[in-house]
Order: sequence, then structure tokens, then C-alpha cells
Amino acid sequence: MALTPNSPNADNSMQALKQYGSYIITAILLALAGYFGWTYWQNNHARVDTVAADHYADIQRVNAEFSLAAQNPDLGADAQAALSASRTQMNKDIDALVKSHGDSVYAWQALMIKARGQVDSDDFKGAAATLKQALTIDLGDAGLQAITRLRYANVLLASGDTTAALAEANNEMPSSFEPSQQELLGDIYVTQGDKEAAVKAYNNAWELLRSRNETRAVLALKMESLGVVPEPINEQAALIQAAAAPESVLNTANSPNSDTAEQIVQ
Repeated sequence: MALTPNSPNADNSMQALKQYGSYIITAILLALAGYFGWTYWQNNHARVDTVAADHYADIQRVNAEFSLAAQNPDLGADAQAALSASRTQMNKDIDALVKSHGDSVYAWQALMIKARGQVDSDDFKGAAATLKQALTIDLGDAGLQAITRLRYANVLLASGDTTAALAEANNEMPSSFEPSQQELLGDIYVTQGDKEAAVKAYNNAWELLRSRNETRAVLALKMESLGVVPEPINEQAALIQAAAAPESVLNTANSPNSDTAEQIVQ
């Protein structure tokens, strides 16, 4: 039944509207603000990711060109100077990307490229600083963190700082990275002259690899140099499993964002 302007029900409705109307309007405004805020964040976040991705793609392209040219043994002085200038400019571009998108995976990947170039140039202190910076990026991925930390420890070892390298290598890591962690610990102990600890770490790495039906020829050589002959690991089962695995699974296992991407640290 329709309410007439002079009816008691109409008066009650008007009174309720006066009493609660402001709350209703506020709730509607908050809901609209939340919706438009969320929409803006999504659009802006997507745009930022696209900008960062494009910036990183340019860096990756220049790095690929640089790497290809650097493999030419017949480069003249002018070409080498041009390559050096290209590397310097690329590092500036990386710094710019990190400054503007420092919390993104693209910044992390760009810092990995920069650190690799510094290592290739025997600039271990620079590489250590770059990897230390990469460690501050929280991507919520334990695998990426482990990759960064192991690379950082490797660079510290190469620079001669075995104490700092040992401290970094002893950090907790995902189980899939433990073989590389133990092998690195062995390398550090060898440098420190602690043969017993090195043998123990290398054996730990080898047994962890055995549990995964994997083998590493370089690790075997390291063990043999210390007078330890590792028991051969049968990789046949692993090869059969890999052949039977769906391609999508293998692609995932090879992703840098997967904990199983341990080979990246090698």
C-alpha cells in the first residue's frame, strides 16, 4: 500500500531517513571510493608492471648483444671501447630501473645481469654490492632469495672474504637448494684449509644429489682432489622420469620463480 504524505507510516519513514540517512550515504560513498580506488590501483599497477617489463626487455636485449660481441676474439681496441661504453650505459639503465621499480622481479633480474657483468670483469666488490642490493628486494619467493644469497656468497668467496661467504652460505634455504649450499660450503672450507669440513660438506651435497638421482661431474672432481672417490649415482631413473613428465611440469621446474630452479646458481 502506498504511503500518503500525512500517514503515520510516512512520518516514521521520514524520521528513520533523517536518523540513519547520513550513515547510509557514508557507506555508499565508502563503497564507491573503495571500488574506484581498487580499479585505479589495478590499472596503475598493471601500467607500472608494463613499464618495468619494457625497461627490462631493453636491458636484456642490450646485454644479449654485448655478450655475443664479447665472444668475438678478434675485437679491435675501438670495438672493445664501444663494448665497455655499452656496458656502462646498460648499468646506468639498470640503476634507473631499480630506482623506479625497485620492488619488482624485473629489478631483481636486472641486478643479476649487472652482477654477472661485474664478475666477468673481475669486479668482485662491485658484484658483491649489487647482489647485496638484490637481497633487499622482498619478492616473497624463497627460491629467488636462495639464488641471490648463494651467488652473493660465491662472489664473497671469490673476493677472498671467506668469513662473510661462510655466514651467507649458512643461511637457511629451501631443500631444493641444499646440494648447491653444501657444495659451496665445501668450497669455502677448502679455501680456509679445513679439509675435514670440506669433505663432509661435499659428501652431504653428493648424498642429497643421490636422493634426487642427479650427479655433478665438477663436484666429483672436487671430491677426488681431496682423496674421496664418490660412489656413482645412477641417473637412469631420473632420465626416465624426466621423459615421462608433462612438458608443462618441466617448464615450471625450469622457471626462475620455482624452488627447483637450483641450476641457476651454478
